Amino acid sequence: MKLNVIKKRSLWWGISSAVIIAGILAMIISCLNPDIRAPLRPSLDFIGGTRLQFELDCSKPNNCGKPIDTATVREVLATQNLAGSSIQVLGDEKHALSIRTKTLNVEQRDQLEEALTQKLGTFNPQATQIDSVGPTLGRQIFSSGLLALFLSFAGITVYLTFRFQLDYAFFAFVALFHDVLVTVGIFSILGLVLGVEVDSLFIVALLTIIGFSVNDTVVIYDRVREVLKLHPELHINQVVDDAVNQTLTRSINTTFTTLLTLFAIFIFGGETLKFFALALIIGFAAGAYSSIFIASTLLAWWRERIGQAILKPEMAADKQ
Repeated sequence: MKLNVIKKRSLWWGISSAVIIAGILAMIISCLNPDIRAPLRPSLDFIGGTRLQFELDCSKPNNCGKPIDTATVREVLATQNLAGSSIQVLGDEKHALSIRTKTLNVEQRDQLEEALTQKLGTFNPQATQIDSVGPTLGRQIFSSGLLALFLSFAGITVYLTFRFQLDYAFFAFVALFHDVLVTVGIFSILGLVLGVEVDSLFIVALLTIIGFSVNDTVVIYDRVREVLKLHPELHINQVVDDAVNQTLTRSINTTFTTLLTLFAIFIFGGETLKFFALALIIGFAAGAYSSIFIASTLLAWWRERIGQAILKPEMAADKQ
């Protein structure tokens, strides 16, 4: 099978644009949502506070006769001076409840649980979970995560500029940004639809995605450079098509075997690692796609645009 990536580059760019635009719209809606107020639904890791998770004890008679009503929960929170808290009703039967509030002490938590019990029913103590993170620590984790992302982007761009040329580095950076935007956008949609939160592991996943994606792009760019060195008379479109097809099997095999492992973690890794694995699955798939269909086609488009679709003999040695 021979893939002609240049011929259908408008299609590849259109697919990526549609996914990214959907993600950006989801981020805008999330910012306007009073329960989120951020592009992604942040966990306690980033904003600090207390998260309480309760589940009705269905072993008691008439305790689970109807699903938990969000309006009733809001009324209880208002009486406890917690009106701005985030509420999620969980489970197929809607008998579980997750509440994120400002940081509460033990007495305030007990008062809230007692008030909810009076309105909703008895909770199962074995299913009750309470987590607290201070606001200062949350801000530190968030700022450190952003700094790590910025430094990784800058370091990769500088490295690729020295390793290849500025246009190679720029379009590799565009591909990295594409992968991060796709992953962040899909998690923004998941935050709106399913209430999925992002925590410090999400930052780790983004950093891992950046490393994996640029590795695949470097392999294709290396092959582009080698083909140009051997055949400087070829048009850049032909060079890119040849380079992609010569590395296609490696890209597919590497990505497929990695995704198999990640799917295993997603299915069997438990709640802690589930969405970490999902972020990697989305990012790695986007990385393989962008390396093949975005970074390479953009490079060919740019070389055509600046009049270097075919290298002149005197430029061939310098440009490779």
